[in-house]
Amino acid sequence: MPVSNRSAQRSAPRSPLRVAVLADSDTRWKWGALTARRLAPGHRLTGHLLRGRATPTARQLGEVGVRADRLTEVTCAEFLADIERERYDVVVLALVGGAVQAVLHGVRALWPDPAARPVIVTGYVGVVYEKLADGLLLRHGADLVLANSRHDAQRFRAVYEGVGADAGCVTETVLPFLGGAAYEPAGSRATTVVFAVQPSVPESRADRAYLLERAAGHARLHPDREVLVKLRSRPGEHTTHLEEQPYQRLAAKVPGGLPANCRLAYGNMGEVLDGADLLVTVSSTAALESLHRGIPTAVLTDLGIREALGNHHFLGSGCLASWDQLDAGLLPQGDPEWLAAQGVAPLATAPLATTPLATAPRAAGAGAADVAEAAAADPAGAAADDEDADVFAAARARLAALLELPGLPPVAPYYTLTTAPRYLPGILARHHLAADGTPLPGAAREGAEPSRLRRRLRSHLRDAARGLYRHGVQRVAPLIRRMGEL
Repeated sequence: MPVSNRSAQRSAPRSPLRVAVLADSDTRWKWGALTARRLAPGHRLTGHLLRGRATPTARQLGEVGVRADRLTEVTCAEFLADIERERYDVVVLALVGGAVQAVLHGVRALWPDPAARPVIVTGYVGVVYEKLADGLLLRHGADLVLANSRHDAQRFRAVYEGVGADAGCVTETVLPFLGGAAYEPAGSRATTVVFAVQPSVPESRADRAYLLERAAGHARLHPDREVLVKLRSRPGEHTTHLEEQPYQRLAAKVPGGLPANCRLAYGNMGEVLDGADLLVTVSSTAALESLHRGIPTAVLTDLGIREALGNHHFLGSGCLASWDQLDAGLLPQGDPEWLAAQGVAPLATAPLATTPLATAPRAAGAGAADVAEAAAADPAGAAADDEDADVFAAARARLAALLELPGLPPVAPYYTLTTAPRYLPGILARHHLAADGTPLPGAAREGAEPSRLRRRLRSHLRDAARGLYRHGVQRVAPLIRRMGEL
């Protein structure tokens, strides 16, 4: 088992690393918790959900399938108070860029001088196709900024070096949820097509209705195939991106209705892909999961290849195709060179780990040795798939070296009151932090723990407020927009 990273504790009995993950949605919780598992196998995981519009429900968390030893809903200020009190070894920030920046400045306010603070890790949950500079600079200051591929690592370093910021934090890994069984072509079972939809891509009702009608048309054209429209959330639930036009509502208005072999589907994406013979999407990260397994994957071009759709990210992938081509029988296969650059080489060809995790390069000392020991003792956490082992070994070695230090320097985000005097205060204020990163008065509740009745009342009020917000986004806003077009 790995031990705590502080030299004062090295003589104490050995105990697991203490890891905290702060996430603001179901998909980011999945990324953050699985990243923690890869980086610090055998750890004790404390989960925190950042209170907000996209806070996931219990069903969404259960669908993700990653459990924590403890899971609580918090504000930014409450989370900062928790990490000061609990003294975690590692903190994984699975958040949008602005929230990451707020936490980083909060951490700097807590530990303005070199100190035994936690190692801060952050990154991206999937494809990075928009707001590259903005999102990266908001994440600068973390000890590790994880890149999901060689391609991303090169882009990330170029952005940081372009503004004169330290790029040493960028560490190449892969998406932690890539895995599952390699694809085997359909035999006696019916061919299954999975259309992985997205909450906000495309945005317009007409475009979303078109794609759904094409999926239904594909099912009618191929009665021997089952077409699953894989949805992100059930009615009333919240996702990372706003969904103004839910496919559940559009399905009720498909001319003639959905055919018997086309249906809406929920569930864990990995489990859905277990039975898939073709994955179709506009630009979902599910395409990378599918390609990693070797499943034929189509990135739709029906609406054009545009930055706003995100499908431009797949230029050169060999997967760009239209519904017309799929109707005609096309089964796109990923280009090997493109897949390798994106960190999603298919399972059939992915290189296996050649260096045992326990002997992978690392910093000398107890902390490094114990992280490696845990990786060897917990192969499920160290590398859920053998091909991920070497990729995460570099990140684990870097983490081990930081854990070995008796103290870490203060975090140093690129954005400060000097570099972004107008931009930064607004970001911090949205998370109830002052310009110096300290919580604003009343941001963190103090005193006795509220009663069970009070906690339940607050929970119901928050759920009601989120429901009203969702109703406004999905019902009122589109109505007002249509009225404005009259």
